[in-house]
Amino acid sequence: MIEAFKELSPVVQALLGTLFTWGMTALGASLVFFVKGTNQKFLDSMLAFAGGVMIAASFWSLLAPGIEMAEKGPLPSWIPAVVGFLLGGALLLMIDKLLPVIDTDRYLHDIKDNRAKNRTALLIFSMTLHNIPEGLAVGVAFGALASNVTESTLAGAVALAIGIGIQNFPEGTAVSMPLHRDGMSKKKSFIFGQFSGMVEPMAAVIGAVAVIFIQPILPYALSFAAGAMIFVVAKEIIPGSHEKGNVNLASISLMLGFAVMMTLDVALG
Repeated sequence: MIEAFKELSPVVQALLGTLFTWGMTALGASLVFFVKGTNQKFLDSMLAFAGGVMIAASFWSLLAPGIEMAEKGPLPSWIPAVVGFLLGGALLLMIDKLLPVIDTDRYLHDIKDNRAKNRTALLIFSMTLHNIPEGLAVGVAFGALASNVTESTLAGAVALAIGIGIQNFPEGTAVSMPLHRDGMSKKKSFIFGQFSGMVEPMAAVIGAVAVIFIQPILPYALSFAAGAMIFVVAKEIIPGSHEKGNVNLASISLMLGFAVMMTLDVALG
């Protein structure tokens, strides 16, 4: 089976690798089916845990690799990181300003429901943005095998896909659990939770095919996703986990989420 995989084109290898990462996202999202009832402390702790996961992923999975990639470019390595990071936050701020108008006119008549809808949309959007550059990164890793752009090896590309897949497991949970917390059914929470990983195979194919053109953009894309995620954590995730008064539990859960994702990123990086 290993030899057969080696014989495949880099594009097909990238596709298969990210089908695995998408599957891990879906597996993590499926944990929502095992939650019985709507225990507020549990849901608040999962929301805060998601915030910790997103903060850690923003640095170790996105900003740090983006800065490392930018060091090979013509500009100082901090420029792509700062530009991408601030643009990510700016886009989410713009979306946040637009969402209340759309929701109020078409769906909502209650302020609390409006906040939940906004948080749901921002969470899905930010995690999907996070997965796009990860899919591109896997595609670039496999595409580089054929283009000689880097000294990448097949083992390294496979390791990257496995690492991202393992990271995606808690990320799928980090999407589906908060969605269920905000009143969405378990089935819909799972669908949206795994949907955030669906973009990875598409992004990987694009990255593998256009690796020479995509590679200079990756530092900006990675930093952009990090900025979007931090904006959501600061504005929606942390305040949302404190709404019912479970501040200490939420704070501990956030730190645990950060520690888990940091461990995965450092150990598998």
